Amino acid sequence: MSSNPFETAVILDGIRRWVEIESPTERPDQVNKLADLVASGYRDLPATVERIAGRDGCGDHLVTRSSWGQEAPGILVLSHLDTVHPIGFIERLPFKVEGDVAFGPGIYDMKGGAYIAYHAFRQVCADGARPPLGITQLYVSDEEIGSPTSRALIEKEGRKAKYVLVTEPARDGGKIVTGRKGVGRFDVTIKGTPAHAGSRPEDGRSAVRELGNIILALEGMNDLTRGVTVNVGIVRGGTKPNVIAEEAYAEVDMRVPTMADADELVPKILGITSRTEGVSVKISGELNRPPYEKSNAGAALYEHARGLAAELGFELADVFTGGGSDGNFTAAYTATLDGLGVDGKGAHTHYEQLFVSSLAPRARLLHRLYQTLR
Repeated sequence: MSSNPFETAVILDGIRRWVEIESPTERPDQVNKLADLVASGYRDLPATVERIAGRDGCGDHLVTRSSWGQEAPGILVLSHLDTVHPIGFIERLPFKVEGDVAFGPGIYDMKGGAYIAYHAFRQVCADGARPPLGITQLYVSDEEIGSPTSRALIEKEGRKAKYVLVTEPARDGGKIVTGRKGVGRFDVTIKGTPAHAGSRPEDGRSAVRELGNIILALEGMNDLTRGVTVNVGIVRGGTKPNVIAEEAYAEVDMRVPTMADADELVPKILGITSRTEGVSVKISGELNRPPYEKSNAGAALYEHARGLAAELGFELADVFTGGGSDGNFTAAYTATLDGLGVDGKGAHTHYEQLFVSSLAPRARLLHRLYQTLR
């Protein structure tokens, strides 16, 4: 380490190496290649690395633990190694730095944040004194598809921890996240009866027409004043314009700010029935991320972080957001602080970027959280 352990160029170079290994969720071989690099960074540190083999088409998960403080509840840091960008996207969006902006696939969501948490841990290991609490860093491979293979691991580690720090990107100029909506996903399958649309329309029962009824019912559940959103995002149906459609299908996304909203809406969505005789409707799905509601413990953790940021010379504001993260799985039972990653913009886009000036302050904040939480 240089005399300045939070030298921006050093941090940026580390992020570049992680970004240049593309790691879309659906390419476990690539996610594992990145996991190899991440794991190798702990070899010379007082830490253990456990690698949990991937399943169901997803990559491996890494659990790294400090050699100290593991006998009592400590700090759990949640990060994900997977990105939404397909392989080859780095040719369209190569790693490059222009002024205060560094570009690259997944650089903001969330390789930048995952890396600064690792960098801050390296510095804690280099410090003379060990912090009061043990530090566990969990890197998962499937957050971008709802964490199906890592959820149980996240919940298990979250229940053991005293604090959870999530390295998802900062929002709106560096705000951290103290609440997130819960996310539900649903599949709608409709079966009707086909017929010739010109000569025998009376024999048909249109699945597409019934889908129209269902879309109106679902979209009618939107309540922006309460923060409830129901979006029919994908629809398919029918075979030819002159055939009354036998089948139709839709995929639906629901976001709710509270568990009470989820308890009301999930049964309502699952309970939608056909309004047309001879047409069957089947809706499956569930709440796959519970809402991350503000708690007293979470509020106290935020105030602590805000005080540390002020000492470091920047203001830390908070925000409630509609996007889900792995913090949704821990916030109900462990003090959780999210959005501790890098500042930037354009997550999931062709211009995804981080702000270089945010790297050192955000890495220092994580370092101070590691040092001071007790």
